[in-house]
Amino acid sequence: MLVLAVATVSVAVQAKPDEKYKDTKEYLTLRDTMHHAFNNGDSAHFFVSVRKLEDYLLGQGDLHAYYTQRCNEIVFQLNRQRIFEAYKLATQLSKELTEKKLDKEMYMAINMMGHIYNYSGNKEGAKKCFWEVIRRMEQEGYTESQPPIYMNLVNIVMEEDPQEALRLIDQAAEIAKKSSPERVFDIETRRTLVYYRLGDNQRFLDGYNAYREGLEKGLSSVHGRILEVYYLASQGLVDDAAHLATESSDNPFLTQAEIYASAGRWEEAYAALKKNVAETDSLNSLILSSSMQGIQNELKIYEAERRVSRLWFYGLVAIVILLFSLVVALFYIVQMRRRHWREMKKAYDRVLESDKLKTAFIQNVSHEVRTPLNVISGFAQVMAATEYDITPLERRRIANTMMNSTRRITTMVDEVLEMSMNEAGVVEQNLSDVQANVALRRIMGDFRREVGHLSTKFYFESSLDEDFKIRTNESVLRRIITPLLDNAVKNTDDGEVRMICTKTTDQLVIAIEDTGRGIPAEEAEHIFERFVKLDNFKEGMGIGLTYCRSMANRLGGHVRLDTSYAGPGARFEIMIPLVKKEEKA
Repeated sequence: MLVLAVATVSVAVQAKPDEKYKDTKEYLTLRDTMHHAFNNGDSAHFFVSVRKLEDYLLGQGDLHAYYTQRCNEIVFQLNRQRIFEAYKLATQLSKELTEKKLDKEMYMAINMMGHIYNYSGNKEGAKKCFWEVIRRMEQEGYTESQPPIYMNLVNIVMEEDPQEALRLIDQAAEIAKKSSPERVFDIETRRTLVYYRLGDNQRFLDGYNAYREGLEKGLSSVHGRILEVYYLASQGLVDDAAHLATESSDNPFLTQAEIYASAGRWEEAYAALKKNVAETDSLNSLILSSSMQGIQNELKIYEAERRVSRLWFYGLVAIVILLFSLVVALFYIVQMRRRHWREMKKAYDRVLESDKLKTAFIQNVSHEVRTPLNVISGFAQVMAATEYDITPLERRRIANTMMNSTRRITTMVDEVLEMSMNEAGVVEQNLSDVQANVALRRIMGDFRREVGHLSTKFYFESSLDEDFKIRTNESVLRRIITPLLDNAVKNTDDGEVRMICTKTTDQLVIAIEDTGRGIPAEEAEHIFERFVKLDNFKEGMGIGLTYCRSMANRLGGHVRLDTSYAGPGARFEIMIPLVKKEEKA
């Protein structure tokens, strides 16, 4: 994937009036020195040589070639598994292109972000980036460079949707035939691999024969070795295919598991999948460790430059430690659940599901924690800098923003820990008699003060008597209502949020209404699942509603979306049972 990233960026070179410098000895020496250090992973010489080459290209006025080398720096960091450093370089590249209004070259930064997302397991983010790259290439006329981007998309969707992969391959092949026919053979070889995954044995064999004919004509494909693996498997030579997979596949254990599973050899498939999960866990740990090391290095720089910001420094370190503890806790939970696997086939399926959940968690937590951390980091530097003249009002606004970011992180940590405690069976009731109206007004008021000044208006309505009491746990009730209020505010840019309290013969009903975007009725249960976000651009990890329902269950109640609500906006209902007098004893 990373080799392909370099090729993708380098191919779409816009013709320039004079590129004679590319034939000079000075340029060729600089280029070859950089390529040698890149291919050998020699960081000591690579960064020196690539900076010299970049300076030379700037002197020649070739901005496209200059930014191509900037992309090579990002790819080099990815090859070293330095995700944090690669992400920093990509954001710097995007910022620089934006500031200089170089829209024709912006696809480079977007392409790099796509590879960073894909490398980190964020498949959806990678797909959005690659589609945007294709759109910009069409706009700028870089047609001959589109097929590799389509193939990047094929690699992402093939496991979940082979039919979509075939559609993308068709598009790539059509473009390649017109603008870059040398790519067609490699694209068709990739198509043959999809036929194998679909179980279309006849088309697979026809494609394999076409591949062999191409080899005799001197053609080659990067997918040739793995195609040979699948051919052996299709002929029943499972052991030979599994052995060849260790030498030919980028992910040998997963390929072996797929081959053994298709042959019905479940025990060997399970053993190969366990090795793949262990290897994936090791890579994820390395990625997270690299990111955390990068954060720690940044903290050391800030400490040296801004000693007056020590309070912020220690707070950020504490948050990083909490994040690490959270990942360790999740890993422990996953390991404990694996002890309950009994049947070999069921164990095989659950390992796949566990891996998907863990990947979703790492994607969500890394993004949602990094954003408020960046806010705290940026504003802390502004407040610590002596060269800025900050008014008391501006300082107060900055402080409020930093406190809101801290509250977001704390809320996310609390939600995950509470859900973990519930799953572990750690439930404390601590019921007491609570004045319903007083408690609900207090909860809404506290929430309003925490979020600060908003254009959203808050209203409280109740049909209960002021002295009406309910036997419940006010702290748990607060944890149920607060995420619903927060969800309503995030989806209501300028409108109203209402809390309406009523009761039936056996339960208290608390409704949270807003005038925001609303939620489709068909998503009524889906939104209560973990890591589900209908709008990926909104804040949050996608566990708020799951957390609400979990807390309501502790009180013997329930939370649901009222699909009969006419709107505008959405209405959530919390049902809390009324404890009878004879039950109080």
